[in-house]
Amino acid sequence: MSEAAVASEEEARAFTLSLGRALHAAGYPAHRLEEALGEVCHRLALAGQFFSTPTALFASFGTGAGQRTYHLRIEPGGVDLGRVARLDAVRSSVAHGVQSPTEGLDEIRRIDEAPPAYPAWLDTLCFAVASAAAARFFGGGGPEVGAGALIGLLIGFIARLASGSVALERLFEPVAAAVAGFVAALAAVHLGPLSTYVATLAGLIVLVPGYTLTVAIAELAMRHLVSGTARFAGAAVTFLAIGFGAAAGGTLGARLVGIAPAVLPKPLPEWTLLVALLLAPLAFSVLLRAAPRDAPAVLVAGVLAFSVARGGGLLLGSGLGAFLGAVGVTLFGNAFNRLTRRPPLVPVVPGILLLVPGSVGFRSLSSLMTHDTVIGLEAAFEMILIAISLAMGLLFANALLPPRPFAAEARSA
Repeated sequence: MSEAAVASEEEARAFTLSLGRALHAAGYPAHRLEEALGEVCHRLALAGQFFSTPTALFASFGTGAGQRTYHLRIEPGGVDLGRVARLDAVRSSVAHGVQSPTEGLDEIRRIDEAPPAYPAWLDTLCFAVASAAAARFFGGGGPEVGAGALIGLLIGFIARLASGSVALERLFEPVAAAVAGFVAALAAVHLGPLSTYVATLAGLIVLVPGYTLTVAIAELAMRHLVSGTARFAGAAVTFLAIGFGAAAGGTLGARLVGIAPAVLPKPLPEWTLLVALLLAPLAFSVLLRAAPRDAPAVLVAGVLAFSVARGGGLLLGSGLGAFLGAVGVTLFGNAFNRLTRRPPLVPVVPGILLLVPGSVGFRSLSSLMTHDTVIGLEAAFEMILIAISLAMGLLFANALLPPRPFAAEARSA
């Protein structure tokens, strides 16, 4: 092999590894990541095999005794839809010869070094907006919406502090949950009457790993057993950390100001649900760092997912309602991908977030911690059932209308 060919192969290998690391860190699911990197290798005439887990990526190049394997340790993080879209564009451009691997590497570095898509104050504010909307979805009245917004705002501040501290980042979920439980207990006494359960859950809704649980079950169904099992275990531990923190904070608050009487929220007018449904997807769009140009698609996906799931739930039950909602939003996401060539994750992830069984999981933990074992186990089973329904909806929709195949992009490029 000539020196030029060796250099070209090294550049292609370096680009593939850098792309895999960046896509993994931005939230690409395991099956889509392995498929994308495999197609890149095919286009660049590399023999490559890939194995993705939530915390690592293994890449092997070559065949036989000459094969070289790389292990990339990657800290799990949240989904960054803006980076996903930009990285996917680089992947497509290099795979189809529009850019060289070296140019692609430079572009990935620019994406890594780019400033946040939104200012810090807007990101923090959207925590409050998402929590206020969630309080309305859970049937909360004015006090619950206000308390949820306050808790969400405080959690947004904590998230901002945690982003600059490794130690606090590892304790983010239990600390945020403790603040939520504590503030809800204080608000119920001094600002009440209000439902501490609804206020706490609304404030924590952005942290509850319902989407992670859904992806884990989907990966298990697609035979990505290691990634799915690890992701499932991670979601379970996060649920436990949130439950522990909320219980500790709520207990401390009750000891300081007393236990507030249990109340039922006073329902708000029906039009407020529409306002919440319009605000929640836009808040998730900012929190997931989607590009501003994708905000209309995210909004449509959110309204579609919620409307279909709610209508289906009234007719067929919560499990089938979640299934239909997942089918609807995934079909929309795949159609969006085929029309715009942007990743289907962009509208699908925010839409699924409106359907995930986070509230049911929190109810399960709350019941178990108060020794109400039967209700806790029933809620846990319902949570798993809804997550399975969502995962099956994703798979069913992908079978009905698959996203644009990577190989087909070359024919239309």
